[in-house]
Amino acid sequence: MRLDAGLGTEGNYLRDIDRTARAAEELGFACLWSNETKHDAFLPLAVAANGTRRIELGTSVAIAFSRSPMEMAQTAWDLQDLSEGRFVLGLGTQVKAHVTRRFSMPWGRPAARLREYILALRAIWNSFQTEGPLDFEGEYYRHTLMTPFFNPGPIEHPEVPIYIAGVNTRLARLAGEICDGFHVHPFHSPKYVRQTVKPAITVGAEVAGRVPEQVALATSVFVVCGQSEEEREEKRESVRAQISFYASTPTYRTVLEAHGWEEVGERLGKMAREKKWREMPALITEEMLAAFAVEAAPDEIGAALRERYEGLIDRVALYLPFVAGERDAFWRAVVESAR
Repeated sequence: MRLDAGLGTEGNYLRDIDRTARAAEELGFACLWSNETKHDAFLPLAVAANGTRRIELGTSVAIAFSRSPMEMAQTAWDLQDLSEGRFVLGLGTQVKAHVTRRFSMPWGRPAARLREYILALRAIWNSFQTEGPLDFEGEYYRHTLMTPFFNPGPIEHPEVPIYIAGVNTRLARLAGEICDGFHVHPFHSPKYVRQTVKPAITVGAEVAGRVPEQVALATSVFVVCGQSEEEREEKRESVRAQISFYASTPTYRTVLEAHGWEEVGERLGKMAREKKWREMPALITEEMLAAFAVEAAPDEIGAALRERYEGLIDRVALYLPFVAGERDAFWRAVVESAR
């Protein structure tokens, strides 16, 4: 199991990304993941790639359907070249409302569309690497023009790993069929991963004549940690609020189903529609908190993660942004405990 780090998106994170990336590499994190919530996922990785030599750099996640496959392919190709083969392209579908109303892009059959999107990416990359013709025609995407003027040409490490993110079984099956990895949502439990995610990946892998072990599982985990009981209790309440938010969303109901907690999800959904945000965390019991989060001292987090995920998840990050110069002692203790 490898320990990764996630970038934050607050303050001057982009101005400080070179320092943060070097610090993450020096501490020994395996990968530095960027996300695409408030900012673009690729810009910080371009800066990080230029200032590091060993650490992997990935998107967790970049939104596929807000871009054409050609645009995504060019950006990923350049980052793979710049990082000398350390880039991991993590893709997410987002949900209909955001794709259609925030990005003003088409929506429909997201798993089928994403499957074709990934095949289109690989067809484009093959054209880049071989400098040959581009001929991809599908139901959603059509790429049949590539001239030497627009072809960036071959690179030393042309195999760009593709991870996809999902919660329900359809995308997990797709990962098993054609992807290199699967991002398990932070709102998860080991039981859900065993009962829902891994069997679906196995089904997809068998359809494609692959073995499930070809698909790496990555996730970030909610952590309750503090120097004092007061600080730990404050963190518990913060994590309860995060869990209650995710559990209120119908998309994530399958995670609750693994534990028989669907009724809680329905109640939370009703409260969310009524904007009762402050009341929602009270529905997250101690049992639910233990299922969805890890509670440990900084120097015990590594052992707690291994106990929870060894043999189940391949790479884990904390659901906390890594920023150089902030919580330095905490991060050193976490990394040391994970070795």
